[in-house]
Amino acid sequence: MSGAMNFKNCGSVLVTGASRGLGLQIVHSLASGGFTPGRIIATSRNPANAQKLQELAEKYPNIHIVPLDVVSQKSIEKCAEDVGQLLQEEGLNCLINNAGINVVADFESVTAEKMIENFHTNSVAPLMITKAFLPLLKRAASRGEAQGSKLMGIQRAAVINMSSLLGSVELTWGDRANTFRWYPYRTSKSALNMVSRCMAVDLEPDGILCMAVHPGWVRTDMGGPQAPLSTEDSVSAVLSVIGGLTEKDHGSFLNFTGEKLPW
Repeated sequence: MSGAMNFKNCGSVLVTGASRGLGLQIVHSLASGGFTPGRIIATSRNPANAQKLQELAEKYPNIHIVPLDVVSQKSIEKCAEDVGQLLQEEGLNCLINNAGINVVADFESVTAEKMIENFHTNSVAPLMITKAFLPLLKRAASRGEAQGSKLMGIQRAAVINMSSLLGSVELTWGDRANTFRWYPYRTSKSALNMVSRCMAVDLEPDGILCMAVHPGWVRTDMGGPQAPLSTEDSVSAVLSVIGGLTEKDHGSFLNFTGEKLPW
């Protein structure tokens, strides 16, 4: 059975960057796949302009759209406050840090500004967002323990960081290095992997699972038309992996197939 079925036992999932690409597909698949969690909280920088997301929310009443600009600390704190009012004492069971950008720049064109722009969105924002939502994650983890579950996973509390195989230092060699000379993007995902590893250490005492997952090379605005995976196939695999996570996966870096990836 697909691990995604475990989302049925997950009270709430929050997805950042849900207005397009993988984020939008995650929301759609969670809402329509027959394993929908209690609440799906979809964030977007400009909800009024997120037409496809708005259409999904009209169709599925358990989708709640909340504004979030991931590079604005004020927006992050306001989002956490709004979500806290929505979830109350239940807390947040699963945070999926999906929002990301690709600032394409090779050795010749890279600048400090491009590096910092990509780093802020892809590496710093997930850390700041997780910090802001930590009280809600702790609340959910505590409720899970009080109900008799000391196991780690989405049924209790989990932080999922959408990373990339291109952030692997070990795999940055040979043909792949020559094809994707993206200094800002690749280093930002490598940094996100370290953020994930560090957060796993700090969140473990509270029973909150934390890990990084590579969704594959996907046909999105970021991935391009030549990518081999559709958003549907990628998200189907990723949700199966996320749904099946246990304490043995805490602090890990997994492929969308569920295999471990080298750091």
